[in-house]
Amino acid sequence: LLGWLIYHHIVRPAWITTLPPLIAELLTLVESAALLTAVIIFAIVMWRAQNKKRLAAHAVTTDDLYALSPVAFERYVAGLFRKKGYKVKVRGRSGDHGVDLELERAGNRRAIVQCKRYRNAIGPDIVRELFGTMIHEGVHHAFLVTTADISPAAREWAADKPMTLIDGIMLVRIAESLKSTKTT
Repeated sequence: LLGWLIYHHIVRPAWITTLPPLIAELLTLVESAALLTAVIIFAIVMWRAQNKKRLAAHAVTTDDLYALSPVAFERYVAGLFRKKGYKVKVRGRSGDHGVDLELERAGNRRAIVQCKRYRNAIGPDIVRELFGTMIHEGVHHAFLVTTADISPAAREWAADKPMTLIDGIMLVRIAESLKSTKTT
């Protein structure tokens, strides 16, 4: 786009003046639309980078985490796992079968993570689903990471299983403890 704008407006080839008025006007309209699109994309990228810096710079709250989009929340959680030394593969999308992140640690031990950006407490049904997904995926461990509370019934159900349940308060504590750690 930049090359075309320079070519069209600075070099000013002679053939442009021979274009019919309708085509010249259409060309100007396409150039304007492309330039506006580029400016909007640049603004969005800058806004997202600023939000990421803001989130990293101040004490994170559960409200901050809930304010993230579902995809941004998954990526934030992925960053925390990377800081803890895991290799992380982001899988979350429509049809992910309950697996948002796939983790691997030394010894090729795999785990899965389900991220829930919820306000209401997580019940045992979600934990049971995650356990079924863990077995289906053939992994050694499962993590449930949420912005909400986790009900006592859900914690009791997961107590003797290879699962780690991380509620919003614990997630904030983990994020704070990892603030000084560099992301790998």
